[in-house]
Amino acid sequence: MAPTLLRCPACQATLPTTTGMLRCACGSPLDAEHSFPSVSRALFDDRLGTLDGPHASGVWRFHELIHPGLPADAVVTRFEGNTPLYASPAVARFVGLGAIRLKHEGHNPSGSFKDRGMTAAVSHAVHHGAKILACASTGNTSASLASYAAVAGVKAAILVPAGKIALGKMSQALAYGATTLIVEGDFDAAMTLVQQGADELGLTLLNSLNPFRVEGQKTIILETIQQLSWEAPDWFVFPAGNLGNCGAFGKALREAKQLGLIDKVPRLLAVQAAGAAPFAAAFDRDFDRLEPVAAETIATAIRIGNPVSYQRAIRSIRETGGHVMKVDDGAIMAAKAVVDAAGIGAEPASCASVAGAKQAVASGLIKPTDRVACLLTGHLLKDPGATIDFHQGDAPSANKPITIQPTLSDLARALGL
Repeated sequence: MAPTLLRCPACQATLPTTTGMLRCACGSPLDAEHSFPSVSRALFDDRLGTLDGPHASGVWRFHELIHPGLPADAVVTRFEGNTPLYASPAVARFVGLGAIRLKHEGHNPSGSFKDRGMTAAVSHAVHHGAKILACASTGNTSASLASYAAVAGVKAAILVPAGKIALGKMSQALAYGATTLIVEGDFDAAMTLVQQGADELGLTLLNSLNPFRVEGQKTIILETIQQLSWEAPDWFVFPAGNLGNCGAFGKALREAKQLGLIDKVPRLLAVQAAGAAPFAAAFDRDFDRLEPVAAETIATAIRIGNPVSYQRAIRSIRETGGHVMKVDDGAIMAAKAVVDAAGIGAEPASCASVAGAKQAVASGLIKPTDRVACLLTGHLLKDPGATIDFHQGDAPSANKPITIQPTLSDLARALGL
């Protein structure tokens, strides 16, 4: 029996991993299902600090849980993962907790969590002969795909919505050499087009619909819990857009519990921007249906109105006793100002997690004594324009630049001396 196959969670049909299909004939996205070899906490702990080879990666340290049948020499890696888990008293006070941990995925090679899924999906695709790797993106996915395709020496095509991508992200895709296509439409239009390209033009789709993207992104949860000495927090809070992470996190926790790596399963809290919150709306109706929206938010990385991993995400929320909420752009930027001023920094979408945690504490959903980890998904410099605009505005926490004359008196006055 192959160590990995693709299974439809809806009708239970199975396909080999060599198929180009990402959805079952019934329409449901396919999941990777593994026959796991024997693993233990000690196995993964022993690999910490590895300096070379796939196990130096914070993704491939968990090779047996991500793609057990993939040969080590087929791994395409930039030694992603191994990202810091910060403790910040300032952020904890802002949220209303005694303590908080911030898992900062902006420290990945291309500056976002996308690198974790991309190393797994690109490795699988290239190993099976893919010629053109493609994605639709609001920015971070395109930057990551362009980077890993360049490392692998394979052509990349990225589709981005016109006027809806931060320059910091666009510059990465161009620099890494991807064919960059600006689509006259929003992200969902670009996503529809790239799926058609996969179906009819033979493109290999690398969005989170790809089951191996999900496998790589599981390691955000696995690494966080390993950094906590395998003691899972009470809550894991994260921004939610296309819902790939939500699906991945539930899957990681399900498998880790089955394998005895964790003793308890934390609750998941998915946080959407109010202007792009179809998942939160569906949660409020007990997931009766998904109603796509015309997404609009300053948090460009989660500006998605028709998430493709909706069904996977439902399972994750239900299995973990989780919750879904929305926060407005003002709350996101207020949280970002605190995260930035703590010396940590993140792009706007990242800080939806902190804003959501604060709202959850205020509502009583999260207790002040709960152990909470928040995910920061992208680097501060992914969207410098949003940061500069905020600090040149009138928000109470804005840190406006001061123009002075080149005189000692002006310098002293500006410094309050």
